[in-house]
Amino acid sequence: METNILMESGTNELEVLEFTVGNNHYGINVAKIKEIVPFHVVTPVPNSHPNVEGIFMPRDTMITVVKLANVLHLPDSDDPKNDMLINTNFNKLNVAFHVHKIVGIHRVSWADIITPDATINSAESGIATGIIKVEGRLIIILDFERIVSDISPETGLKVSDISRLGTRDRNNSPIVLAEDSMLLMKLITDSLEKAGYTNLIKCVNGQEAWNYLQNIKKKSGGDVTKYVKCIVTDIEMPIMDGHRLTKLVKTDNELKDIPVIIFSSLINEEMRRKGEQLGADMQLSKPEIGSLVEAIDKLILK
Repeated sequence: METNILMESGTNELEVLEFTVGNNHYGINVAKIKEIVPFHVVTPVPNSHPNVEGIFMPRDTMITVVKLANVLHLPDSDDPKNDMLINTNFNKLNVAFHVHKIVGIHRVSWADIITPDATINSAESGIATGIIKVEGRLIIILDFERIVSDISPETGLKVSDISRLGTRDRNNSPIVLAEDSMLLMKLITDSLEKAGYTNLIKCVNGQEAWNYLQNIKKKSGGDVTKYVKCIVTDIEMPIMDGHRLTKLVKTDNELKDIPVIIFSSLINEEMRRKGEQLGADMQLSKPEIGSLVEAIDKLILK
């Protein structure tokens, strides 16, 4: 099953693939998916993480298989012949997730995605990024980047990249950050502060960033670049996503000259084209925190 759904950029919508593990319903952004195939026997890897079921190699590409039942502390499938593998690509990684049943695909607005509160999703351990209600059932959208990072921490943000940049001067240029993950927001802000950027305006989604920019317009007297030198945004965020935020900024006469950097695990050729169409100044894959600092340097210090 190939996933080749074309979405217009900047509409604040996404396609969610619904699947089950046990009796529970979960979701993944279709933009992460390369293909869906029936589950087949994989090769176990000695001394690997307990959540890694093994590896397989279709078309000369080695793919790691993550057993979601283990991740979610749920029992194995009652009917293994219906089990499926969701082959994904994000953060420049190819990973397959073993699920029990594919239910279908839903087009939803980011505005309809509910952000889990701290009672069920802490910054340290939560793996749910959002919840949607479809036909009376709740679908939990999982944080697949977090699942993979917990298995292999070196696949996450490479904060150590900042050290290679050497000693840097303090820079008070105001930078707006739009990122819904509490953990990633902390890692990004810690990294930027280590790189000398200390005036960071943190927003948990695109809508909050857009509201901030609207307030800046009211008090700027026509020169918003004194108050915002750069915007760094994720793509996947509830309420308003990063593509919609980019489109709004770049079609606003007062804001369009503010550089926008899209910093996301979803950056691939198709997403890069979409970002370019919307006017993004730069687009970077999320592990590359050192490259993010260099991009901000180039756009702010030019």
